[in-house]
Amino acid sequence: MPLKPSSLKFFSGTGLGAAFLMANSSIGPGFLTQTTVFTQQLMTSFGFVILVSVLLDIGAQLNTWRILTVSGLRAQDLSNKLLPGLGYFLTLMVVLGGFAFNIGNIAGCGLGLNVLMGITFQQGAVISCVIALLLFWIKEIGKMLDGFTKILGTVKILLTLLIVFSSHPPLLQAIHHTILPVKISAAAIVTIVGGTVGGYITFSGAHRLLDAGIQGQGQIAQVNRSAVSGIIISTIMRFLLFLAIVGVLVHGAVLDKDNPASSVFGSAAGEVGFRIFGVVLWSAGISSVMGAAYTSVSFFKTFHPLFIRHERWCISAFILLSTLIFVWIGKPKQLLIFAGIINGLILPLALAIVLVAATRKRLMKGYQHPVWMQLAGWIVVAVMSWMGWLTIVESWNKLF
Repeated sequence: MPLKPSSLKFFSGTGLGAAFLMANSSIGPGFLTQTTVFTQQLMTSFGFVILVSVLLDIGAQLNTWRILTVSGLRAQDLSNKLLPGLGYFLTLMVVLGGFAFNIGNIAGCGLGLNVLMGITFQQGAVISCVIALLLFWIKEIGKMLDGFTKILGTVKILLTLLIVFSSHPPLLQAIHHTILPVKISAAAIVTIVGGTVGGYITFSGAHRLLDAGIQGQGQIAQVNRSAVSGIIISTIMRFLLFLAIVGVLVHGAVLDKDNPASSVFGSAAGEVGFRIFGVVLWSAGISSVMGAAYTSVSFFKTFHPLFIRHERWCISAFILLSTLIFVWIGKPKQLLIFAGIINGLILPLALAIVLVAATRKRLMKGYQHPVWMQLAGWIVVAVMSWMGWLTIVESWNKLF
């Protein structure tokens, strides 16, 4: 059965580009670190965390992307029209969360080049910063982002698949515990959801679609495909990485405390696997740097024409400042876990604002948001709020 013209346009154009931008924004160094750390703790039961997070991710993304693109407004503008000043508060939360992640993203780039070239983390971070800046100063930035993210996303998935075959994971046990887990962790779910669709990532693909002029009720089908595709891409990568980690752990591998993800690739495929990790980590880092910077700046650029005229300079400043802070501080592992939790806590607030806005006819141009999607969205808000509270209590008890 031949594909419809609209489907062909999706797979070759902005729709899939937005999906990869969202997926690549989530598949960063934090993604690799979080997945490795929680798989060590939960082993095959981490598959259940992935399954729950997928359901929560889809509920969050479908609602957010659909409401924003139908309204034709970015999240901050929709929030301000709902309640004056609310958009500025949301922007502050999202930009701070994106900035925390971007420091870790730059750190991941530095570590990736350290593995590949033997240079220091700081030197690798500075080189990656320069590459990201050069890419952002390309004239056709939109088309460049779409093509670049598709290539890097495909490379990461294929290389990780190679490592899965090398690690020989207990596939049947993993599938069994994905459905019937032995252990469950609220902190893992909050962190993974936060790292996949929390904070700025929730809006990265939707804002890319709006920048490309894709908006209104006539584009709902394409928006839905794009949102679900982004979740599927990031989930495939997450599950493959999970299988690779479980595979090496059940065969007795001991992971490096400071850089556990590298141990997975090295244990599975020796020196070649270690080099593959360098490529995967650098690809994850550089694409996440670009996604975080692009989306974070898209949040405040509509507040004043000055930001729109100098968008590239704002993005450049965001990347440069992230790099300087990493070079100064270093040691990103704890920051990456913390950033995932923070962005997971931002998600229910941001989604609740969007869901309330969807009930205001003056904002939605006559569009009636489906009741089942509203219910699914509010379930995500409730579940993430509850699990976020459990995570805060758990973290507090550990500290004190």
